[in-house]
Order: sequence, then structure tokens, then C-alpha cells
Amino acid sequence: MLDGLDHHAARALLEWQMELGATEAIGETPVNRYDLPAAAPAPALPAAPAAPVIPAGEDAGVGADPVVAARAAAQAAPDLATLAAALAAYDHCELKRGARNTVFADGRPGARIMIIGEAPGRDEDIQGLPFVGRAGRLLDRMFAAIDLARDAVDAESALYITNILPWRPPENRRPTAEECAMLLPFVERHVELAGPDLLVLMGNTPCSAILGRGGITRLRGNWVEALDRPALPMVHPAYLLRTPAAKREAWADLLSLKARLKEIA
Repeated sequence: MLDGLDHHAARALLEWQMELGATEAIGETPVNRYDLPAAAPAPALPAAPAAPVIPAGEDAGVGADPVVAARAAAQAAPDLATLAAALAAYDHCELKRGARNTVFADGRPGARIMIIGEAPGRDEDIQGLPFVGRAGRLLDRMFAAIDLARDAVDAESALYITNILPWRPPENRRPTAEECAMLLPFVERHVELAGPDLLVLMGNTPCSAILGRGGITRLRGNWVEALDRPALPMVHPAYLLRTPAAKREAWADLLSLKARLKEIA
């Protein structure tokens, strides 16, 4: 019996508590929750290991900066064969997914003149070589007029040919600035390894990508410095096919190129 309560009062109080939902006795004495000591702090979890710091250029996976990845891959190539393989393995450019072939180069490595064109067209994409369509045949005739050819054996009369882009843009559209920027490190390394005396920037795209200036009809015929070498901008043979009247200016550019070769012989 509880102190001060008779049997009937204690029973009535117990039944009232049961109606309120108190069905289990926890302790015989009341507990003042405000007198409990403060809960002990939770143990500190071990710190997560810091993410490894990857030097710029080493991460070529998904999410890597395309230009940084291209520069790292290009600079790691000790020769042209390795550079070609690195370019073929480069997966940051969407153009690669729609192309049949990676168009690397044609002609003789070590030639005194290196031609840098724009991008492969349909014929180039099929054959895997630059300048093999109608524009390519015209290019061969143009340079044959000053005794230069891509199939020449000796470096003095040989040509070496590549493009800014190794993959054909859909519908032969103009390459974007982003596409040129991500592939320019391969072109720069290509020039270093090929070692030409002179460059020919054939068309508006290589001038924009390498010189940072467009407007090939204004640039053509004026010697500039590009990638530590004398460079001559020229209009693309495809433009000459559309604009035959411009062939006279192209002939003047070829004569200027021939004269420059003699000057630095």
C-alpha cells in the first residue's frame, strides 16, 4: 500500500494510470531527468584520407581538361610514331566518334616544308591521309610547279603534310575554336618532331588556331613567325577550286616560298 493511500484509492490510481497507457513499471522511485549528467561526447570518427593530388596533365580520364590532357599526351611522345598513337588514343574530341580514320600525316618527315591544313574531308576520312581529294590533287600540282612533292625522297624537294584536326567534322563544317584548342598541342608537338624549316598555313583554320588571327585573304602572302619558324599563310586549294581568279595570287605565294627556301638553304 502506498503511503497515505488505502487499498481502494491505490487501486483506483493504478487503473487510471493504466488507462493513460502506463503498462510497465520502470522503477520504484521517481527519476529527475534534469539531474542526469551531461551525455558523453560521441567518439570522433577517423578523418577520411585526403584525395591524392594529381599533377596537372596526368589525369586523362573522364572530366579531365581536354587541353591539359592533350598537352600531356603530346609532350610525352618521343617520336612521330608515338605521337600518332597518342593522337589516335585521345578520346576527348567528339569528332573522333563519327570519323572512320584518324588522319595523321602524309609525305616525308624531315622535309624542309610542312603544310598544315584545316581538317579531313570525305576522301581523307576514307583513306586516312590528308589532301587526297580534288583539293589535294590541286595542291600536288601547285607544289609540283616549284619542284616540291609529298612523295619526294630527299628532304630538299619533299613535302610533309598534316591538318589542325585529325578527324572529319560532320558535313565538312568549319572546325570550332574549342576543337582546334584541344588538338593544337598535338600539332605543336608534331612540328617539333618533324623539324621543318618553313611552315605553310593552308587556309583560315590553321591561321586562326596557330596565329590567333583569321581572314586568310588578308593574311595570305605575308610571312609571319609561327611555332618558332617562318610561316606563310596561303589560301586553301578548295578555295581556289571555287575561285579560279585567286590562282594568280596563289602562284605568287608559291614563288615567295621557293625564294625563301633558297635564302635559308
